Amino acid sequence: MQHDAQDLVTLFNKTFLTTENTELAGGNKEPLYQPATRDNPTHRILFTHDYFASALHEVAHWCVAGQARRQQVDYGYWYEPDGRTQEQQHLFEQVEVRPQAFEWIFANACRYRFRISADNLMTGNSASDTFKDNIFKEVQTISCTGLPARAQRFTDALAQYYGCNSPLEGFTRQYLD
Repeated sequence: MQHDAQDLVTLFNKTFLTTENTELAGGNKEPLYQPATRDNPTHRILFTHDYFASALHEVAHWCVAGQARRQQVDYGYWYEPDGRTQEQQHLFEQVEVRPQAFEWIFANACRYRFRISADNLMTGNSASDTFKDNIFKEVQTISCTGLPARAQRFTDALAQYYGCNSPLEGFTRQYLD
């Protein structure tokens, strides 16, 4: 199955451009969320180059962010670049559980291989077992309680496009190892 990031752009923009005044766009050197301004009246989710996984990940962050966060550049979050200490990596993993759980669900809806992003390659810190466990637990919880509205709308659009009948099923902890 082909996985073209432009398909995600089309699906996202068809689903949210009018209702949420938010567009997805690729080709950026680094991912970035830009709230609407006077010069650019549309909120923009910019993902890295044309990477399919980057698009899913950035949409996941958008789906997690509440209204106030969506008014701030990069949702007002801190970010330490690659080369984080163990303590910084631990903090990163704590805030990444829910977005990566959403990303896994989106990937499942696309029939696309999800890979955890520890985002700290320079120091060799891969995703901890605790991080993997927490992402899996979050997906299990979401599978029981349901997705928030925006995440559900995107999951539905992806599942319909990619022909996935059960995007909230089939998750196993072993998949993350």
